[in-house]
Amino acid sequence: MLYLSHKQTFYYIKLMALKSILLKLRESFISVLPVAAIVLILSATPLVDFSATEMVTFGVAAIFLVIGIALFNLGADLAMTPMGEHVGAGLTKSKKIAILLLVCFLMGLLITIAEPDLSVLANQVSAVMNNVALIATVGVGVGLFLLLAVVKIITQRDLSTLIMFFYMIVFMVCAMLLESGKGSFLAMSFDSGGVTTGPITVPFIMALGVGIATTIGGKNANENSFGLVALCSIGPVLAVLILSLTSSGGLDYAAPTYTVASELAQFGHIFGETCKEVALALGLIVAFFIILQIFILKLPKAKLIQIGIGIAYTFVGLVIFLTAVKIGFMPIGLKLGQEFGDNKVLVVIFGLVLGMVVVLAEPAIHVLNHQVEEVTNGAIKKRSMLIALCIGVGLAIALSIIRIIYEFSILYYLIPGYAISIGLSLFVPKIYTAIAFDSGGVASGPLTSGFVLPLAIGACSVMVSDASEMFGLAFGVVALVAMIPLITIQALGFKAVMSQKARNRIAMRRILSADDEQIVNFSWGLE
Repeated sequence: MLYLSHKQTFYYIKLMALKSILLKLRESFISVLPVAAIVLILSATPLVDFSATEMVTFGVAAIFLVIGIALFNLGADLAMTPMGEHVGAGLTKSKKIAILLLVCFLMGLLITIAEPDLSVLANQVSAVMNNVALIATVGVGVGLFLLLAVVKIITQRDLSTLIMFFYMIVFMVCAMLLESGKGSFLAMSFDSGGVTTGPITVPFIMALGVGIATTIGGKNANENSFGLVALCSIGPVLAVLILSLTSSGGLDYAAPTYTVASELAQFGHIFGETCKEVALALGLIVAFFIILQIFILKLPKAKLIQIGIGIAYTFVGLVIFLTAVKIGFMPIGLKLGQEFGDNKVLVVIFGLVLGMVVVLAEPAIHVLNHQVEEVTNGAIKKRSMLIALCIGVGLAIALSIIRIIYEFSILYYLIPGYAISIGLSLFVPKIYTAIAFDSGGVASGPLTSGFVLPLAIGACSVMVSDASEMFGLAFGVVALVAMIPLITIQALGFKAVMSQKARNRIAMRRILSADDEQIVNFSWGLE
């Protein structure tokens, strides 16, 4: 056996850490490259008019985006995922279910309140909704549905049945909202389901489910480990729909006017606010973890050091990522939408292509794909998941632009879309349904709300002149990005089921059609 000195061990750990960082940088570079390449290629054409400052800022932001995603993914591997698994497994093993449920509710409430994307959404509807009331209501919605998701795992209830029941309630409230003349809030309400399951909460929540499900065990442990993000995405939608019923009515929405120059001028303020937001959200998770570590978990020192390093990577990565999105990507997305707004065919095609590549740069997507491949023991490959998500998000953005062009309600998409999704859940293996509904919440991450949503708003500001209609049409892209993967991934499961049945039929046909000559007669030796 080979023994290493303390010095050799230190250098070995350092080498492995460097190797991990380089691997994550390579993965994130491949993820960001398509989005950056599309924008840079367009800048060289007469289709758009970008200044040198805008292009340099976008290029630098893309580089920092690569670094931010790499550090975030490394931090998720070292800290967020292990923390979630240990909290879920530790509380479940302790048999203190009441404490587990209380922790889940409080964590869902407080982390949601700290999500940066939710604050952005609240500020945009402050004219008719109290910011504090909106954020608190959404937080309670997420907390309650996270608690419900944990109860589902403990009792091993069917996810499809729960999803069907709660979406029926959601669409009942939608009908009430339309009847009251407040249909302009529908798109924003469904968008809230996507923005509240952000990059900070998703890795932790998914790992929490894995920890609880594997501790409880059972033949459906893999299936039960998914579904937390799916249910947590319903809570905000239902909460905002109910809150919209009490609002004062429609909105005269004015498109934002931020530019690269204005964002650069506020760089210090944006960076400071981003640091504060990320520190608050991460701090809440860490505070809960420390309390549980003292009284219940009691993990070894080596594991705590690893988690501490991972939290540092997560913090730095997310601050870099979100700052790059706010300064370099949001203004460019808005301007692209405004420049393409006059060419309806071009903006639809661009939305389709952009959607197929932008999902590659969502940080939590890679966490989801890794956990899916791991939990299913390679039965569902990361590559298949990624292709399905790319196609789904591309279609979602293209359909969103078409909706803006023809100015119709988002319910024309959502009602048949969720009907198909729930219908497919009756025919595919349950694990595909759980993964699909989780993927919807994960796909609509910060780059979707920070680049694709400004693109849609920019296009809407050119295509739609009526300010009272703009609010209902500009939003909704996040909702569709969250919905389409439900269909594409379950379609992937349906294809797998049909392919397996076809192979079984072919094999049975070959057995039944075999010649008698191929059957060995063992009675010869007995004559």
